[in-house]
Amino acid sequence: MKTNLKTPLLAACLFSASSLATAAPSALDACVNASLAKHPGKIVSLASETEDGKAQYELDIKGNDETNWEVECDAVSGKIKRIEREIDPGTKEFKSKAKIRLDAAIKIALDKYPGQIRNMEYDQEDDGEISYEFIIETADGRLIEIEVDASSGKIAGYESIGYRIGY
Repeated sequence: MKTNLKTPLLAACLFSASSLATAAPSALDACVNASLAKHPGKIVSLASETEDGKAQYELDIKGNDETNWEVECDAVSGKIKRIEREIDPGTKEFKSKAKIRLDAAIKIALDKYPGQIRNMEYDQEDDGEISYEFIIETADGRLIEIEVDASSGKIAGYESIGYRIGY
């Protein structure tokens, strides 16, 4: 007996596509929508991270006003947890608060997580504090994002990066 598999296969494909089209927005969708609503622009990178044992997404946005924003969202709800703004280290805003030099901040970060610095930023936290932010690749290939408070030299936070897409 000859069986025609085209019809059942086509039906299965159409059913799968239609169920995807009506699926509820994911936490990542909620994160992206909320982030771009706060800071319209272009997403230049996306990372999946773990901070304090909790999964989160991090979006880097190049704002329409040319400001660089970093938005962290809860990976379960998609709600924004924290927003940081990249800041120029030559500004009065940074210089007036920075008590720790860049070379000292690098030493603090690498003492905690030895490895190769892959990226570095100067950030203003959502509470107004300033920090040096480093992405370090450790000897075993892990990526760690660590922030060193530019006023006190204390480690302000660190995250383990699961994956990163973009710069």
